[in-house]
Amino acid sequence: MAPELSERIVLATVNAKYIHASLGLRYVFANMGELKPQTRLLEFTHDRPAAEIVERILEQQPRIVGLGVYIWNVVYTTEIVALLKTVAPEVAVVLGGPEVSHETDSQPLVQRADFTITGPGDVAFAALCRRILAGEPSAQIVHAEPVELGQIQWPYAEYSDHDLQTRLIYVEASRGCPFRCAFCLSALDKSAVPFALPAFLEQMRQLYDRGLRHFKFVDRTFNLQLGHSTAILDFFLERLSPELFLHFEMIPDRLPEVLRERLARFLPGTLQLEIGIQTLNPRSQQQIDRVQDVARSEANLRWLRLHTHAHLHVDLIAGLPGEDMVSFAKGFDWLIGIGVHEVQVGILKRLRGTPLAARADDLGLLFAPTPPYLVVQTQQWSFADLQRLGRLARYWDLLGNSARFPHLLPLLLAARPFERLLAFSDGLFASTGQTHQLSADRLGRSLAAWLMQVGGQEEEIVEQAWRDDQTHQARAAAKTRRARQDRSVAAQIDVAGTQRTR
Repeated sequence: MAPELSERIVLATVNAKYIHASLGLRYVFANMGELKPQTRLLEFTHDRPAAEIVERILEQQPRIVGLGVYIWNVVYTTEIVALLKTVAPEVAVVLGGPEVSHETDSQPLVQRADFTITGPGDVAFAALCRRILAGEPSAQIVHAEPVELGQIQWPYAEYSDHDLQTRLIYVEASRGCPFRCAFCLSALDKSAVPFALPAFLEQMRQLYDRGLRHFKFVDRTFNLQLGHSTAILDFFLERLSPELFLHFEMIPDRLPEVLRERLARFLPGTLQLEIGIQTLNPRSQQQIDRVQDVARSEANLRWLRLHTHAHLHVDLIAGLPGEDMVSFAKGFDWLIGIGVHEVQVGILKRLRGTPLAARADDLGLLFAPTPPYLVVQTQQWSFADLQRLGRLARYWDLLGNSARFPHLLPLLLAARPFERLLAFSDGLFASTGQTHQLSADRLGRSLAAWLMQVGGQEEEIVEQAWRDDQTHQARAAAKTRRARQDRSVAAQIDVAGTQRTR
């Protein structure tokens, strides 16, 4: 029998992009127990107006609506909740997620909602729904305690076949982090706790057998517990193929031989390692409670670059206390010298609940009052400096991290990489006034012109720019061919499916 309309439950969130599939929402959905048949999972993106999202939610005629709130969607969610409570005040709105798990007293969004769950909502949401549907009283703020991982139902069956074919699929082999980096919410964890290995690998096998080939692990410290990490790598090495793609976040100064041997066996294009360096400044490391062996980190990065095919994505954070632009430049130049594939230049954010947020005044940190709460001034960085750095980060993504200019870019980075990149960034903004809507062709022409202006050899610059254009055209043609092949295979599958149902 279908559930009563008045007892329907909707779980929803606003993702940054369609390609992102919410792992947290699927954990909650998988753990709804006897309420699961009457629960619907809806995902939206920023390009949908709030009124349309509310309309879609109310089409389900829900009694309860649960919303996942994150730093990237809190503005949208505030508008959604305000409209929901205006047109359907009888619907119970429940909030959850990191953006509403701390500093709840000061958040207007929390005050508009009926209930807010702080902490892990895997099983707490279903428990609250039972109380609401039974008419039992509950506190407006529900503080959820962590649950033993073995008691949580796996979320991976909640990824549809369409999700597996078209979206980025997140998985996690462990939760938590043993480190205490003050800028990160993981500083609140006591340790990293792994999921039971045989059961986890069985879940990965099922995803693989359903056709998934791209696995993005969200573990903060994948290489912390060697027994688990090596077993997971062995699992995928047994299934190694050019179609496989794995993403892991790793501790930079921990790379024993047992991991090296396995990482070296992955094929080109199958492995991406995200490595958080964040800062090389000892004073800054001390102020943010970060423990890192820089010499060992450098040795490990160089080994990975020389002896594996892994794509190295390395993070730096600008605006940390104790570090200025000169110090940050040294870190950037250091990574460029090692030859990592991507340097992600991030700007420090104020995350609710972190130790850094609590100490911001003492450390002289000023943050923007609206999401994503970027730092706008420190004792070492002026507002103008951080504005310049933000523009550099955007241009660097287009120039360096995009891999769009593999021949022209080395001419920019040949000496004093950060200094020259900053000078180009300042000049580009002065001439265009834009950080977005810059085409690759325009960006390439601007870079070539700047290189000539500062004394580069015109013949070499023109040659490298031409080679970049040829490389780009070849990649675009290959991408088009792959897309046509994928559409052809999909059409054959559709025809076969139709024939089987006749």
